[in-house]
Amino acid sequence: MIPSLTYIASRLRIRQLQLLIALDEHGTLHRAAERVSISQPGATKALHEIEATFGMPLFSRTSQGLQANDLGRCVIRYARLIHSDLAHLREEMLGILQGHGGHLAVGTIAGAVPLVLRALTDLRQIQADISVQIVEDISPRLLKLLDEGRLDLAIARTSGSQHPDVYACLSLHPERLALVASPQHPQQQNLALNLTDLSQYSWVVYPTGTPMRAVLEREFSEAGLEFPRYPLETSSTFTMLSLLQEDPNLVAVMPNSIASSSEGFGLLRRLPLELLSRNEPYAIVHRRNASLSPLAQLLLEHLRSQQEQEARLSD
Repeated sequence: MIPSLTYIASRLRIRQLQLLIALDEHGTLHRAAERVSISQPGATKALHEIEATFGMPLFSRTSQGLQANDLGRCVIRYARLIHSDLAHLREEMLGILQGHGGHLAVGTIAGAVPLVLRALTDLRQIQADISVQIVEDISPRLLKLLDEGRLDLAIARTSGSQHPDVYACLSLHPERLALVASPQHPQQQNLALNLTDLSQYSWVVYPTGTPMRAVLEREFSEAGLEFPRYPLETSSTFTMLSLLQEDPNLVAVMPNSIASSSEGFGLLRRLPLELLSRNEPYAIVHRRNASLSPLAQLLLEHLRSQQEQEARLSD
């Protein structure tokens, strides 16, 4: 039985987490103790206290030293995250004391990357001395990072969350999607192109459960076609672009904003076929119970401004 969070938080110490990391890196108590500057008996006692806190062994004792078991590897992974967060905390505090602008972490789905970049460019013209972390991923993983406090803001869809009401959202315009392929694809100049033509080719698709995958599945279903077998699946835009470069017979669907910029660089061609289905809107998201930092609030204002500009241009 895993103890309660309150019990674990009251027993664990930062030095104990440092010992776990050192054990994972060095494999013996002797070398781990040296790494964190404590005696070997002290390290033995600390490891016993850690395992007593969790109520179960985290390492297997072997002739080669200590080997973390599955639970141990889990605890070590989070020990590293906590240590990394403390390092970032110190860096951000130091930056504030030195008059720097602080740190901002923003997550975004692929289709909103151009929006985020434009808003950040405007923000950095006003406040250049800031560090910014941009995380591109699919919505479920972005919401998880937001829940863990690792993102200040995310541009994502909350419909897949089990608790969408915990997020404050500013709705944006629906995302347009485009069918794309290599500039050398056999169908790239076929003005009479239909989905039946494209069903004969191999596809690069987003993972099952993602909104863009659902749109594509719906398109094939409404056309009375079987969804392509054995597709290549990826949530990475870079991987998708690279695959299209490698194989001129592949077809993909991606956000129109990404397709437009990539086509401008000659990386792909948008195929002359419009998708009838529409992707659901995405939103600027933050936790309702978490107040935004002044820097995150400033980015939110720039994102809203960019949204308003795009809306005026599309009218």
